[in-house]
Amino acid sequence: MTSSILPDSRLSILPAAVSLLLEQIVQQTYPASALYVVATPIGNVGDISLRALHVLGKVDAIACEDTRNTVHLLTRYGLSKPLLAAHQHNERQIAEQIIVRLQKGERIALVSDAGTPAISDPGARIVDAVRNAGLRVIPLPGACAAITAISASGLLNDQFYFVGFLPNKTQQRNTLLASLRSIAATLVFYEAPQRIAACIESLVGIFEGERQIVIAREVSKLFEEIHRCSLSKAASWLDHHAHSEKGEFVVLLEGAPNFTDTHADEVEAKRVLNILLAACSVKQAASLAAEITGQKKNALYAMALKMKTQNTD
Repeated sequence: MTSSILPDSRLSILPAAVSLLLEQIVQQTYPASALYVVATPIGNVGDISLRALHVLGKVDAIACEDTRNTVHLLTRYGLSKPLLAAHQHNERQIAEQIIVRLQKGERIALVSDAGTPAISDPGARIVDAVRNAGLRVIPLPGACAAITAISASGLLNDQFYFVGFLPNKTQQRNTLLASLRSIAATLVFYEAPQRIAACIESLVGIFEGERQIVIAREVSKLFEEIHRCSLSKAASWLDHHAHSEKGEFVVLLEGAPNFTDTHADEVEAKRVLNILLAACSVKQAASLAAEITGQKKNALYAMALKMKTQNTD
């Protein structure tokens, strides 16, 4: 089993600057009894970091989502390591095995099929268990489809709200999306090719058509496509791109500008007034509620008066 970044025969053809970087990486400290969370390419194999390659070559074993995919990835770089299957159905059990090995002084790497582990991929339960056991978790930054798509979107927002994969069932999907209507941050979704049309249909039905949407397909791969348009035109774009229903998707939706959810405001106002009316007059309750909620005093007075009358009746 090899523990080098690349075979010595390949090092000689690398630029001098890269060789120097490799030397510096090798000299860094990589503690034992630690779990290394390693980001892997989401498409282009050249997107893996030199540090990630070194760690994958140094660890005692690699916990991975699918051993077949990880074997293929390692082979591309001339690496070979014992693999532990760590998927969504066995995370708790494999975490116990990893902890035992870490306690013996081993180094274990955690990878997913693509991108950063634990981001809509298995891994979070393993990291949680290792941390709870008092052991170190060392992340190696790298490829992430969501961040990559955001960087190329041009959506002018310093905040984003990562939703991940939406529910498969229409009603559950629509209920979740409805709860996101008032969020001002850019909304970030992952979607599978067979569900992208249903996803767009739900977005069109729930959000304002003038919002900007970015549909990013096959990020970093040969047929990468990043399309931006108004939400009202998204379904039409999908219909005219037969190939669009291939590959994994990142969908970005512009956040709600100055969105006011009047129903939520009314519910909150009634909740506050109901408490205040138990101890205050209508006028006092309306005045205090205006300070608490920021809503207009006259509207709150009318609401409080109606509530008081209903309670009296």
